[in-house]
Amino acid sequence: MIFDPTHIDEIADEYVLGLLDQSDQTAVETEMEHNAVLRNAVAASRERFLPLDATVEPASVPAGLWSRIEAGLGDAEPAVPLGGATLAPEAIYPSAANENRRYGWKATAIASMAASLLLAIALTWSLGRQAEPIVIAVLLDERGDVQAVVEDFGNDNARIRLLADLTVPDDKAIEVWTLPSRDMGPVSLGLLEGASSRVLRAPPLPKPQDAQLYEITLEQAGGSPTGRPTGPILAKGFAKMPR
Repeated sequence: MIFDPTHIDEIADEYVLGLLDQSDQTAVETEMEHNAVLRNAVAASRERFLPLDATVEPASVPAGLWSRIEAGLGDAEPAVPLGGATLAPEAIYPSAANENRRYGWKATAIASMAASLLLAIALTWSLGRQAEPIVIAVLLDERGDVQAVVEDFGNDNARIRLLADLTVPDDKAIEVWTLPSRDMGPVSLGLLEGASSRVLRAPPLPKPQDAQLYEITLEQAGGSPTGRPTGPILAKGFAKMPR
């Protein structure tokens, strides 16, 4: 796989959405170990797509769907005959034409998939009459890997979805925090029992704001003894308002 800087964002999107084959996926993971630009692009792609993935319910794919898509895409554009010659781009610049076509149709596929996910979310919220979160925060660990997503509804309810396996010793607990303001300081939203996703019943707080900090820490069983974070930070992130 060629890591052309002009295609880094497309490669990151393909990796996060699972569009790469096994060999390309391995190449991306190897490249990320020493390529900071690619690491940052993958982290940004995860943050962009993950709230969609966390909200949409999984659905089975009809048998034969991918084979029909592949058959319809085709690998080459028809050449224009001109006295036995051709003006097909690959005849002049084979590598460039193939690379551009590859990223061109995959970029279109990514855009279509994202649009479909957004439509599914909109329909689910509309038909189910579910409350929409005021802010959403994607929590990353120190390596930039996504660990959890927090949806704050601003009515003393917050939903946290764990997206990674977190090991919690028997004498410890995961506690969720937010920082409504520096004057108020960090406030606990509650504990995650058994390191599993759940809806938390938080104390009355001001309406959540854009760029509000959320984090999860490893505390003593039963929660922090001081009412403030005391254990190591497992992940943190700043909230964004859904657009």
